[in-house]
Amino acid sequence: MKVLVFTKYHRMGASSRLRTLQYLPFLEQQEFEFTVSSLFDETYLENLYNNDSRSRSAVFKYYSKRLLTLFTVWRYDLIWIEKELFPYLPAFSEQFLALIGKKYVVDYDDAIFHNYDLSDSPIVRRFLAKKIDTVMANSGCVIAGNDYLAERAQVAGAKRIEWVPTVIDQSRYKPLVKAEGSSKVIGWIGSPSTQKYVLDIKQALRAVCERHSARLLLVGATQDIVDQLPDIKVDVVPWSEDSEVQLIQKMDIGIMPLPDGPWEKGKCGYKLIQYMACGVPVIASAVGVNIDIINNSECGYLAKNEKQWVNSLDALLSSTEHRKTFGKAGRNAVEETYSLQVQAPILARILSAIGKNDLK
Repeated sequence: MKVLVFTKYHRMGASSRLRTLQYLPFLEQQEFEFTVSSLFDETYLENLYNNDSRSRSAVFKYYSKRLLTLFTVWRYDLIWIEKELFPYLPAFSEQFLALIGKKYVVDYDDAIFHNYDLSDSPIVRRFLAKKIDTVMANSGCVIAGNDYLAERAQVAGAKRIEWVPTVIDQSRYKPLVKAEGSSKVIGWIGSPSTQKYVLDIKQALRAVCERHSARLLLVGATQDIVDQLPDIKVDVVPWSEDSEVQLIQKMDIGIMPLPDGPWEKGKCGYKLIQYMACGVPVIASAVGVNIDIINNSECGYLAKNEKQWVNSLDALLSSTEHRKTFGKAGRNAVEETYSLQVQAPILARILSAIGKNDLK
């Protein structure tokens, strides 16, 4: 089966790498042949992370290239779209694919519909509030990373909805036993756009780091966050795909603080799954899919306020056995559910069914 894949980014973009690109080598061993077309290149993404301006001429170039690629859809049995074809434009292209009978699946690991229906711009809200609903309704299948996204697809009238969590390749991630008596490390992995969430629990972090002589390891944050975390020993390390596993292995606890908002309900808990894959116990805000992951896996604690963050951190920092028990449970959950090895065959069946028009 020939599949044209429309990703948003190249491999540097986490959503594209995790939801699509990491699956291709596994799927190619089946009946699939893929052609990948990314909308934005790595330069665009670097500018995005650095809060640099993106020129209109560059965006026009990216969109023009994608438009030309759309003229080749007749060569393929199935179209696989990450989120949408043209951000901030109406869903004309997706509607056209449906009109000419070209089947497509669309994948979501984020509540991007809130880019439109919750936009600060009244013009965007007026003309694009239902854009993603239209994309979902015209698709052959919506692949959703959590229940919040699946519920939106159901309301939109999607013909078929499948749940596929965001996963890791378990062959890359291995638990590492830390030496007894070593300094305890509270770890976080993310990007400059999400490091603000760490600051939401800085009082709790300061209290437990002082009490347990612990330090904070922030992977993917920027150096300026150090000044905003006074009285805490903080190590800031750049993220890279090659080093992320080794850095997580240095952590005694992995944290995922989040506010309880509509955007955050669309998150798919990838940080938690990375920690769990390395046998690291987790603490996360009781928001969205975090609740399901931690309750179902029994791999850590959920926290709703500063007191619960302090108590949870204290409990794990105080007990090696506690950390080992949660860490082992998390790794087991990854091996049973949140791994590429488990989900790739499921995704293969979904793509095959849509491509062959088997809607059973």
